Amino acid sequence: MNFSSIPNALSILRIILTVPVVISLLNQQYFLTIVIFFIAGITDALDGWIAKRFSCQTRLGSILDPSADKLLLMASFVALYMIGLMPIWLLVLIFVRDVMIIAGTVGYFIGSNASEDDLLTPSKLSKINTGLQISLVLYLIGSQIYIAPNQFTIIFFIVVATTTVLSGIDYIWIWVEKVLSQGARK
Repeated sequence: MNFSSIPNALSILRIILTVPVVISLLNQQYFLTIVIFFIAGITDALDGWIAKRFSCQTRLGSILDPSADKLLLMASFVALYMIGLMPIWLLVLIFVRDVMIIAGTVGYFIGSNASEDDLLTPSKLSKINTGLQISLVLYLIGSQIYIAPNQFTIIFFIVVATTTVLSGIDYIWIWVEKVLSQGARK
């Protein structure tokens, strides 16, 4: 394995770590879940840093990295719902947004003149949303170790729901702009 493939290997490791995160969550082993989730977070930070620092960004990496993030987060949210820590309405909202983003991205690359060299990059609002979603997972798990006030949990759900909707709208806006700019070039 050459150095340039390390970021993709780290993304694949994060995908693999999804399984023990879910198993430990379903078994309500919260401390173990936080440790594994933290390790997955380190792989996320490292893959991006290495890819940018050493100029080994690839199209595959631009697909693997966000896919690994989405898989880890969605699997965690489903497990949190199954053990009664996440409301169904928020799970559905996050799921619908992610499906919309995946469909929009696939549709854009299939229906446009996007080249193979185009990298998928998340919007700033999406990065904020992902950060808040990760924080929510950690908060919900941590609240089982250290009891947290209920009113803060509801506020956290509302904040994540809001950024989820806004980042979904942001992606729609980005795609509309891309389509319109391609139409103007023709």
